[in-house]
Amino acid sequence: MTMTSRAQTRPLHVMLTVNAAWNIWNFRQPVLKALLSRGYRVTVLAPPDDSVPQLEEMGCRVLPLEMSAKGLNPLEGLRLRRAFLRAFREKRPDIVFSYTIKNNLFGAMAARTCGVPFLPNVTGLGTAFLSGGALQRVAETLYRHAFRPLPRVFFQNEDDKALFLSRRLVREAQCEVLPGSGIDLERFAAAPYPEGEETRFLMIARLLRDKGVREYVEAARILKAEGVTARFQILGSTDSENRTAISREELAGWEAEGVINYLGTTPDVRPHISASHCVVLPSYREGAPRTLIEAAAMARPLIATDVPGCTAVVDHEASGILCEVRSGSSLADACRRFLSLEAGERCEMGQAGRAKMAAEYDEALIVQAYGRAMSEMLGLGI
Repeated sequence: MTMTSRAQTRPLHVMLTVNAAWNIWNFRQPVLKALLSRGYRVTVLAPPDDSVPQLEEMGCRVLPLEMSAKGLNPLEGLRLRRAFLRAFREKRPDIVFSYTIKNNLFGAMAARTCGVPFLPNVTGLGTAFLSGGALQRVAETLYRHAFRPLPRVFFQNEDDKALFLSRRLVREAQCEVLPGSGIDLERFAAAPYPEGEETRFLMIARLLRDKGVREYVEAARILKAEGVTARFQILGSTDSENRTAISREELAGWEAEGVINYLGTTPDVRPHISASHCVVLPSYREGAPRTLIEAAAMARPLIATDVPGCTAVVDHEASGILCEVRSGSSLADACRRFLSLEAGERCEMGQAGRAKMAAEYDEALIVQAYGRAMSEMLGLGI
């Protein structure tokens, strides 16, 4: 199935909004390419960054959006809703695709006021749902108000969908689960497994507490104290604006201690995945963990926490090993289990992950889902 088309006097105008333009460039290219190939006008409404020239070169228009990724401050939320109202009224999109929490919430509210069809994708729950208490209650109230009138809400795993249903934030008829943002199986091709070298564990994530960075460091400490010679690497950006961010000083201390090797950031994770023996993500909760999906596509075994999102990608003892959440000792046990495997068993794990990605996570499935939703919401023929 391809993106829908219709007879019209002007090209269909699709707007995508997210909390950082790089998110669209890194994760939504299949949808962008499908939209542009149909001759649609595509506008990206997001805080600008280094990805803007690349998006514009593809054929997208990038409209700057001033917003903070931190918290759910009511005043900032009101300002953001007004910014969405201005953008929707001035640019008159036919439909809006939204990603990330604030864009989903305040974009949906503004779209209802303007009468613009709005399709959110719940890519994760964020710290609001992880923290509990008053902040979680505020987040639930906002979701209930923003989402219940919508005809369609995309989720990236069954657990998040079930949670929203149990809290009466959405209705069953609205919901559809997608396999993350999909994966380009040619770009992330299976890579030969490294041989004859010390084991390299690789964690790819923003350096946030909720990603399990401290548990990863604790596991590395435990194993190194036992004389294990494996290397523990971290690849990802520091995020000083996030309230759960790991400070640069703490990171430097871990490096000086010799417990981890920090690899910085990169525009292309494939060489690092290819050089690793196992990719690790001890996250507290995920939507659809992109780094695990990419690593599995490249036939690398995985270690992850037994939490929503991660369990959708990792089949325990088949494509990887699951451990307890928020437990450095359980993660150390999982690493020990992996280290006990023969090279052939590790390769079999990697191949099982690759097969799962090919069967369930092909990016074509995402394009098809958006095409169906557009057809239903805009009354178009397919």
